[in-house]
Amino acid sequence: MTTPHPAGSRIARQRQILDHVLARGQAGEAELAELTGRSVMTVHRDLDDLAQRQLLRRFHGGVSALPTSVFESSSDFRRQRHTESKAALAAAAARMIEPGMSVMLDDSTTVLAMAELLRDIAPLTVITNYRQVLERLSDAADIRLIVIGGQYSRTHDSFIGPPDQTNVESYAVDIAFQSTSTMDESMTYHQEQEVVSMKRTMLRCGTRRVLLMDGTKVGHTSLHRFVPVSAFTDVLLTDDVDPEIAARVAERAALQLVPTH
Repeated sequence: MTTPHPAGSRIARQRQILDHVLARGQAGEAELAELTGRSVMTVHRDLDDLAQRQLLRRFHGGVSALPTSVFESSSDFRRQRHTESKAALAAAAARMIEPGMSVMLDDSTTVLAMAELLRDIAPLTVITNYRQVLERLSDAADIRLIVIGGQYSRTHDSFIGPPDQTNVESYAVDIAFQSTSTMDESMTYHQEQEVVSMKRTMLRCGTRRVLLMDGTKVGHTSLHRFVPVSAFTDVLLTDDVDPEIAARVAERAALQLVPTH
Protein backbone atom coordinates (compact mmCIF):
# COMPACT_ATOMS: atom_id res chain seq x y z
CA MET A 1 0.00 0.00 0.00
CA THR A 2 1.14 3.54 -0.73
CA THR A 3 2.41 5.40 2.32
CA PRO A 4 -0.02 8.19 3.17
CA HIS A 5 1.07 11.81 3.03
CA PRO A 6 1.03 13.75 6.32
CA ALA A 7 -2.57 13.98 7.47
CA GLY A 8 -2.46 17.75 7.82
CA SER A 9 -1.75 18.43 4.17
CA ARG A 10 -4.99 18.61 2.18
CA ILE A 11 -3.19 19.31 -1.09
CA ALA A 12 -0.83 16.37 -0.59
CA ARG A 13 -3.75 14.10 0.34
CA GLN A 14 -5.67 15.07 -2.78
CA ARG A 15 -2.56 14.50 -4.88
CA GLN A 16 -2.28 11.02 -3.33
CA ILE A 17 -5.94 10.33 -4.13
CA LEU A 18 -5.50 11.59 -7.68
CA ASP A 19 -2.37 9.51 -8.28
CA HIS A 20 -4.13 6.40 -6.96
CA VAL A 21 -7.20 6.86 -9.17
CA LEU A 22 -5.14 7.73 -12.25
CA ALA A 23 -3.11 4.54 -11.80
CA ARG A 24 -6.17 2.31 -11.37
CA GLY A 25 -8.85 4.03 -13.41
CA GLN A 26 -11.37 4.32 -10.58
CA ALA A 27 -11.71 3.87 -6.81
CA GLY A 28 -14.35 3.88 -4.06
CA GLU A 29 -14.57 6.21 -1.09
CA ALA A 30 -13.89 3.49 1.48
CA GLU A 31 -10.78 2.38 -0.43
CA LEU A 32 -9.49 5.94 -0.55
CA ALA A 33 -10.25 6.51 3.15
CA GLU A 34 -8.10 3.49 3.99
CA LEU A 35 -5.36 4.70 1.64
CA THR A 36 -5.15 8.17 3.18
CA GLY A 37 -5.93 7.26 6.78
CA ARG A 38 -8.75 9.83 6.91
CA SER A 39 -12.48 9.53 7.42
CA VAL A 40 -14.89 8.72 4.60
CA MET A 41 -16.47 12.14 5.08
CA THR A 42 -13.09 13.87 4.60
CA VAL A 43 -12.44 11.82 1.47
CA HIS A 44 -15.97 12.59 0.26
CA ARG A 45 -15.19 16.32 0.44
CA ASP A 46 -11.85 15.78 -1.30
CA LEU A 47 -13.56 13.92 -4.14
CA ASP A 48 -16.17 16.64 -4.52
CA ASP A 49 -13.35 19.17 -4.85
CA LEU A 50 -11.43 17.10 -7.39
CA ALA A 51 -14.59 16.52 -9.43
CA GLN A 52 -15.48 20.22 -9.36
CA ARG A 53 -11.99 20.95 -10.75
CA GLN A 54 -12.74 18.35 -13.48
CA LEU A 55 -9.75 16.22 -12.53
CA LEU A 56 -11.94 13.18 -11.80
CA ARG A 57 -15.51 12.12 -12.57
CA ARG A 58 -17.88 11.42 -9.69
CA PHE A 59 -20.11 8.36 -9.45
CA HIS A 60 -22.10 7.02 -6.48
CA GLY A 61 -19.60 5.91 -3.86
CA GLY A 62 -16.43 6.82 -5.73
CA VAL A 63 -14.65 8.47 -8.64
CA SER A 64 -13.33 7.51 -12.06
CA ALA A 65 -10.64 8.72 -14.43
CA LEU A 66 -11.87 6.53 -17.28
CA PRO A 67 -13.28 8.24 -20.38
CA THR A 68 -16.88 7.92 -21.56
CA SER A 69 -18.63 9.09 -24.71
CA VAL A 70 -19.41 12.40 -22.96
CA PHE A 71 -16.41 12.76 -20.60
CA GLU A 72 -12.74 13.03 -21.53
CA SER A 73 -10.15 11.85 -19.01
CA SER A 74 -7.66 14.30 -17.57
CA SER A 75 -4.33 14.89 -19.28
CA ASP A 76 -2.52 13.14 -16.41
CA PHE A 77 -4.51 9.94 -16.92
CA ARG A 78 -4.28 9.99 -20.71
CA ARG A 79 -0.49 10.36 -20.63
CA GLN A 80 -0.22 7.00 -18.87
CA ARG A 81 -2.33 5.08 -21.39
CA HIS A 82 -1.15 3.16 -24.46
CA THR A 83 2.34 4.63 -24.28
CA GLU A 84 3.84 2.08 -26.68
CA SER A 85 1.31 2.89 -29.41
CA LYS A 86 1.80 6.62 -28.90
CA ALA A 87 5.57 6.28 -29.19
CA ALA A 88 5.24 4.34 -32.45
CA LEU A 89 2.82 6.89 -33.93
CA ALA A 90 5.04 9.78 -32.82
CA ALA A 91 8.11 8.29 -34.48
CA ALA A 92 6.23 7.81 -37.76
CA ALA A 93 4.82 11.35 -37.61
CA ALA A 94 8.20 12.90 -36.86
CA ARG A 95 9.55 11.48 -40.11
CA MET A 96 7.19 13.85 -41.95
CA ILE A 97 9.02 16.89 -40.57
CA GLU A 98 12.12 18.53 -42.01
CA PRO A 99 14.37 21.19 -40.44
CA GLY A 100 13.08 24.71 -40.93
CA MET A 101 9.40 23.74 -40.97
CA SER A 102 6.59 25.21 -38.89
CA VAL A 103 4.45 22.66 -37.05
CA MET A 104 1.32 22.92 -34.92
CA LEU A 105 0.70 20.44 -32.10
CA ASP A 106 -2.65 20.10 -30.35
CA ASP A 107 -3.21 19.15 -26.71
CA SER A 108 -3.56 15.40 -27.27
CA THR A 109 -1.22 13.09 -25.38
CA THR A 110 -0.64 11.11 -28.60
CA VAL A 111 0.82 14.18 -30.29
CA LEU A 112 2.71 15.05 -27.10
CA ALA A 113 4.84 11.94 -27.64
CA MET A 114 6.37 13.77 -30.63
CA ALA A 115 7.71 16.67 -28.57
CA GLU A 116 11.07 15.26 -27.50
CA LEU A 117 11.69 13.93 -31.02
CA LEU A 118 11.55 17.45 -32.42
CA ARG A 119 14.85 18.37 -30.77
CA ASP A 120 16.70 16.19 -33.27
CA ILE A 121 14.94 17.83 -36.25
CA ALA A 122 15.47 21.47 -35.24
CA PRO A 123 15.53 24.26 -36.23
CA LEU A 124 11.73 24.37 -36.11
CA THR A 125 8.89 26.68 -35.23
CA VAL A 126 6.42 24.89 -32.94
CA ILE A 127 2.97 26.33 -32.22
CA THR A 128 0.87 24.69 -29.50
CA ASN A 129 -1.81 25.21 -26.88
CA TYR A 130 -0.54 22.31 -24.70
CA ARG A 131 1.41 23.23 -21.59
CA GLN A 132 3.14 19.83 -21.57
CA VAL A 133 4.73 20.60 -24.96
CA LEU A 134 6.09 23.83 -23.50
CA GLU A 135 7.53 21.91 -20.54
CA ARG A 136 9.38 19.52 -22.83
CA LEU A 137 10.73 22.07 -25.31
CA SER A 138 11.24 25.23 -23.26
CA ASP A 139 15.02 24.71 -23.12
CA ALA A 140 15.44 23.69 -26.79
CA ALA A 141 17.52 26.58 -28.19
CA ASP A 142 16.82 25.76 -31.86
CA ILE A 143 13.04 25.54 -31.46
CA ARG A 144 10.97 28.69 -31.61
CA LEU A 145 7.92 28.19 -29.39
CA ILE A 146 4.63 30.02 -29.87
CA VAL A 147 1.77 29.56 -27.40
CA ILE A 148 -1.85 29.89 -28.53
CA GLY A 149 -5.23 29.45 -26.89
CA GLY A 150 -7.30 31.13 -24.24
CA GLN A 151 -8.23 30.17 -20.70
CA TYR A 152 -6.16 27.47 -19.00
CA SER A 153 -8.00 24.14 -18.58
CA ARG A 154 -6.72 21.98 -15.72
CA THR A 155 -8.42 18.90 -17.14
CA HIS A 156 -6.63 19.20 -20.48
CA ASP A 157 -3.53 21.00 -19.13
CA SER A 158 -3.90 23.33 -22.11
CA PHE A 159 -5.20 26.71 -23.21
CA ILE A 160 -8.62 26.69 -24.86
CA GLY A 161 -10.68 29.65 -26.02
CA PRO A 162 -13.31 30.76 -28.54
CA PRO A 163 -11.84 30.83 -32.09
CA ASP A 164 -12.68 34.52 -32.56
CA GLN A 165 -10.68 35.43 -29.45
CA THR A 166 -7.57 33.26 -29.79
CA ASN A 167 -5.97 34.67 -32.96
CA VAL A 168 -5.14 31.10 -33.97
CA GLU A 169 -6.26 31.54 -37.57
CA SER A 170 -3.59 34.17 -38.16
CA TYR A 171 -1.06 31.32 -38.47
CA ALA A 172 -0.33 29.18 -41.51
CA VAL A 173 1.91 26.19 -40.76
CA ASP A 174 3.53 23.49 -42.87
CA ILE A 175 2.03 20.63 -40.83
CA ALA A 176 -0.65 20.42 -38.13
CA PHE A 177 -0.67 17.26 -36.00
CA GLN A 178 -3.75 16.20 -34.06
CA SER A 179 -5.41 13.33 -32.30
CA THR A 180 -8.89 13.06 -30.83
CA SER A 181 -11.03 10.83 -28.64
CA THR A 182 -12.63 8.49 -31.20
CA MET A 183 -13.21 7.91 -34.90
CA ASP A 184 -14.98 5.65 -37.35
CA GLU A 185 -14.23 5.16 -41.03
CA SER A 186 -15.66 8.55 -42.06
CA MET A 187 -15.84 10.88 -39.03
CA THR A 188 -13.80 11.93 -35.99
CA TYR A 189 -15.32 12.80 -32.60
CA HIS A 190 -14.66 14.40 -29.22
CA GLN A 191 -16.63 14.66 -26.00
CA GLU A 192 -16.40 18.44 -25.47
CA GLN A 193 -17.67 21.17 -27.78
CA GLU A 194 -15.12 23.81 -26.77
CA VAL A 195 -12.28 21.40 -27.51
CA VAL A 196 -13.85 20.58 -30.89
CA SER A 197 -13.96 24.29 -31.76
CA MET A 198 -10.31 24.78 -30.80
CA LYS A 199 -9.16 21.72 -32.74
CA ARG A 200 -11.08 22.75 -35.86
CA THR A 201 -9.49 26.18 -35.82
CA MET A 202 -6.01 24.74 -35.36
CA LEU A 203 -6.56 22.19 -38.12
CA ARG A 204 -7.37 24.89 -40.66
CA CYS A 205 -3.89 26.37 -40.09
CA GLY A 206 -2.09 23.37 -41.60
CA THR A 207 -1.13 22.92 -45.23
CA ARG A 208 -0.62 19.26 -44.37
CA ARG A 209 -3.00 17.94 -41.70
CA VAL A 210 -2.10 14.72 -39.92
CA LEU A 211 -4.30 12.61 -37.62
CA LEU A 212 -2.64 10.17 -35.19
CA MET A 213 -4.87 7.49 -33.63
CA ASP A 214 -4.11 4.29 -31.73
CA GLY A 215 -6.33 1.30 -32.38
CA THR A 216 -8.33 1.61 -29.14
CA LYS A 217 -9.90 4.84 -30.42
CA VAL A 218 -10.99 3.49 -33.80
CA GLY A 219 -14.50 2.20 -34.45
CA HIS A 220 -16.12 4.31 -31.69
CA THR A 221 -18.00 7.60 -31.40
CA SER A 222 -18.19 10.41 -28.83
CA LEU A 223 -20.81 13.06 -28.18
CA HIS A 224 -19.65 15.72 -30.67
CA ARG A 225 -18.65 15.36 -34.30
CA PHE A 226 -15.21 16.90 -34.88
CA VAL A 227 -14.37 16.81 -38.63
CA PRO A 228 -14.69 14.22 -41.39
CA VAL A 229 -11.69 11.97 -41.86
CA SER A 230 -11.32 13.55 -45.30
CA ALA A 231 -10.42 16.87 -43.61
CA PHE A 232 -7.00 15.35 -42.92
CA THR A 233 -4.41 14.88 -45.65
CA ASP A 234 -2.79 12.00 -43.75
CA VAL A 235 -4.00 9.48 -41.17
CA LEU A 236 -1.63 7.37 -39.06
CA LEU A 237 -3.24 4.38 -37.34
CA THR A 238 -1.63 1.60 -35.34
CA ASP A 239 -1.78 -1.70 -37.20
CA ASP A 240 -4.18 -3.32 -34.72
CA VAL A 241 -7.22 -1.62 -36.28
CA ASP A 242 -9.99 -3.51 -38.06
CA PRO A 243 -8.76 -4.01 -41.67
CA GLU A 244 -12.19 -3.12 -43.09
CA ILE A 245 -12.21 0.22 -41.25
CA ALA A 246 -8.61 0.88 -42.34
CA ALA A 247 -9.58 0.25 -45.97
CA ARG A 248 -12.43 2.76 -45.78
CA VAL A 249 -10.20 5.34 -44.09
CA ALA A 250 -7.71 4.89 -46.94
CA GLU A 251 -10.43 6.01 -49.38
CA ARG A 252 -10.63 9.37 -47.60
CA ALA A 253 -6.99 10.24 -46.74
CA ALA A 254 -3.46 8.96 -47.22
CA LEU A 255 -3.27 6.13 -44.69
CA GLN A 256 -0.20 4.77 -42.95
CA LEU A 257 -0.51 1.74 -40.65
CA VAL A 258 2.13 1.91 -37.92
CA PRO A 259 3.45 -1.27 -36.27
CA THR A 260 3.48 -1.05 -32.49
CA HIS A 261 6.14 -3.71 -31.97
